[in-house]
Amino acid sequence: MLNQRPQTSEFGSVDPAPPSETTELEVLRSILLDEDKKMFQRMRSVFKLRNIRSPESCLALCEAFGSSSALLRHELAYVLGQMQQDEAIPTLSRILSDPNEHVMVRHEAAEALGAIGNPIAVSILREHLTDVNPEVSESCEVALDLLDWVSKSSVPE
Repeated sequence: MLNQRPQTSEFGSVDPAPPSETTELEVLRSILLDEDKKMFQRMRSVFKLRNIRSPESCLALCEAFGSSSALLRHELAYVLGQMQQDEAIPTLSRILSDPNEHVMVRHEAAEALGAIGNPIAVSILREHLTDVNPEVSESCEVALDLLDWVSKSSVPE
């Protein structure tokens, strides 16, 4: 068992926990929001909710930004970027705009907005290009540059 390698997710990432076995949204949400649960169990809920990839699962993930764990909040932003759902934009915008939020969570919120890449997300990223934290401003810059590159490379010559 020790020689077994973690599996790559359908999103191309190796997750720090396997997705939960349950598919019941309310059970997953309850575990995720329970600060007394072990982080491993909460992470399993995160990855199952991501894999469900519905507006409801996206909003359940957004609810968990009230967690006391910066690690969990960072992972939430990461998976919301993988999901690329517009429902996450208001929450990601709030996180990116919060100067009291951990800088790495803000960085990941910027990356997630870049992954979503719609005009609203682009506008939010532009607003934060001059953030006082270089981790945030540079993440916004990279996200915008990537979106620009993708739009130019998808145009047939």
